[in-house]
Parts: sequence; structure tokens; C-alpha cells
Amino acid sequence: MSEEFTYDWNPENYTEDETNWDIHPILKMTKSSVMSYDWCPKKYFYSYPLRLPQDTTDAMTKGTVIHNAYENFFDIYDVEKASTLTKSDLITYNMGLFPVDEWGGEQYWTSANFEAKRFLDLKQEDKLENFLPVGNEVRLDAKFMIARNQNPKFPLTRDYIVHLQGIIDRLFVEDGGLLPMELKTGTWKDYKTTGMRKESAFYKLLIEHCNDQLLIDAGIDPEMKVTNWGWWYPESNYIYVEPVKQSSTSALLKLMAKVIWSYEQSNFAGKYFYKTCAHCSYFGICDDAQNQSFW
Repeated sequence: MSEEFTYDWNPENYTEDETNWDIHPILKMTKSSVMSYDWCPKKYFYSYPLRLPQDTTDAMTKGTVIHNAYENFFDIYDVEKASTLTKSDLITYNMGLFPVDEWGGEQYWTSANFEAKRFLDLKQEDKLENFLPVGNEVRLDAKFMIARNQNPKFPLTRDYIVHLQGIIDRLFVEDGGLLPMELKTGTWKDYKTTGMRKESAFYKLLIEHCNDQLLIDAGIDPEMKVTNWGWWYPESNYIYVEPVKQSSTSALLKLMAKVIWSYEQSNFAGKYFYKTCAHCSYFGICDDAQNQSFW
């Protein structure tokens, strides 16, 4: 049987009858695909609907290795053992849970120190039960309706049900609510704040509309709401947590509607910027880039 969702989507074949989604699948949306579109609709078109390969960079490899290492860190963490250690021994213990490789380096050391401090703070507050995430690289799926008037600048011909899918790096409990925490292995810059809020809003939407049983199977209490979100950049030793922002959710929904609008209009125009386009895997085949001049 075919998948019931796809990036290679044709809105003309859309149906709300889910018994026909194996024949006419609905549009799939992930945090990465939506943010790729936000970065450049043409790059999204090449990467997702057309599935053209991209160059594998060192940054991509580094990101995969460190994400896997952090997932394993929490999978094997012994809270009972850690609770008996001094701060220096706790840092050593944490560091020993990370692999020895050519990619992590200072990020593992920074993370070992950060997690030691977080552990000791929670221990002092008598909240060690909140140290381990309730979700560790947890994959969720959900259905969501995008209204035709969600984005007045890019109105749709009808409402659409889309399939949301995502893997949340970490999902913690804080102050009685859920806190999705995104791990990033690049360098923090303040201009990234808006994008991080949209990414976090996607996870909030995913959790809110996920089937209760899927949440329970993933170890998540469906009665708990996402009340905060945050991101962790160990390369810059930068962590940020804030209450959820409705404005960021609204911005995300408008962006998702615009993605659908591009499918309806067959319009995935590129966003040309010489500093980024020159390093894009699709530069050589992108008309929007080729029609611009660097000189």
C-alpha cells in the first residue's frame, strides 16, 4: 500500500476521504520541510517534491553525529548513580557518556558541564524526576486542517488536511507543562530567534494534534500542554527558554498556508542571496540564481 502523505503532492487530486489517501495522498509537512521553504521555496521544490540529492557537508555529518550522541546520553543516563556524585565527578561521568570522535569535541564538554549544572539545580529543588526527558528523539504524527483564509496574502481555493510529522529532540516537563527543547550544532546568532520560534511552534502544533494513544505510547501525558519551548546551542554555550508565543504559532500557520499556495499556483520562486546561493547544491540548475549576477 502507498503512503497516505507525500511531498510530491497535487492539490487537484485532493480529497478529504482518508480511505482514498493511499491513491491520492495528502501533503506531508515536517519542521524541516516548512523551514526549508521559508529559507527558499525553490530549494524546497528541488529537495522535497523533486527529491534531488544535496551535497553532504561536514556540518551535516557533524549535526547527525552529535544528535545521535545526545540521544544516547539520555538513553543510558543513570540518575541514581549521578545523584551520589560531586560536581566534578558528575561532569566526568557526563563526559564519559559521550563518544570519543572527531566531531563533538568542545560541544560534548560544554554539554557535560551544562547537564551537570542542570542536574544539580534540579536535585537542590528536589525535582530530579524532571532531569530525564519524557521524550528523547520522539517521532510523532498528526493530521491538521489548514484553513483557506489562514494567510490573507496567499488565499487558498479550499481548506486542506495535511499530515504533520516530526522528531522532537527532547521533550521535558517543566512547571507542570511540556517543554520541547531543540538541539542545534551550529553557532548561535540573534537573527535565528524568529526561525527557532517557528520551529518550536511546529512541535507545539504537532503535539497538540497528535492522537492521544500515540502520545501515550511515546510516554507523553496527552493531558499536558506545551507551555514553554527552548533551544540549546552548545557550540556557543547558549540556551534559551521562553513561554510559548501565539504570534509565532500564527506566523507558522501563515507560512504553512503559503507552502500550499505554492503547490496550487505551481510557483516556487527562489530567494536569491549571493552569500547563500553560491553554496547551494542546486545553484547550477536554479534559474533564479543563474539569472542573477554576482558582479
